[in-house]
Amino acid sequence: MGPVTIRHLMRTNVVTIPAEDSLWIVKEIMEFGDTRHLPVVRLGELVGVVSQRDLLRASLSNVMGLPANEQKVFLEGVKISEVMSTPPISIDRNETVQGAARTMAQKKIGCLPVLDGGKLIGIVTETDVLEYFSNLDLDLD
Repeated sequence: MGPVTIRHLMRTNVVTIPAEDSLWIVKEIMEFGDTRHLPVVRLGELVGVVSQRDLLRASLSNVMGLPANEQKVFLEGVKISEVMSTPPISIDRNETVQGAARTMAQKKIGCLPVLDGGKLIGIVTETDVLEYFSNLDLDLD
């Protein structure tokens, strides 16, 4: 059996978010959807990724200490396109799991949107990759 590819590991139930939406919506989706990364789209095309880290960075300096209602007002005024990572670093569905791990480590990122012919078809996270490697039966002796 050859190397395992990302298409065997990726999650295909990907929640995306429009670049024009606000950070408040990102916060809500991340909290209620138990997710840390959202691919950002514009007219159906992948244009970026917004992460929990992006949300935290935008929030920390601006809303710390503010009442919840004022935090919401601030976050509703910030567009995702202002804080997302762009251009998105993505991976082809035929890339190996090792290749994905290498890319994430080198770029210091926590997820990779998975593309097939330029179309978003899935996402793989650092947790997915770590779980894969932790389940390998490696004989290192």
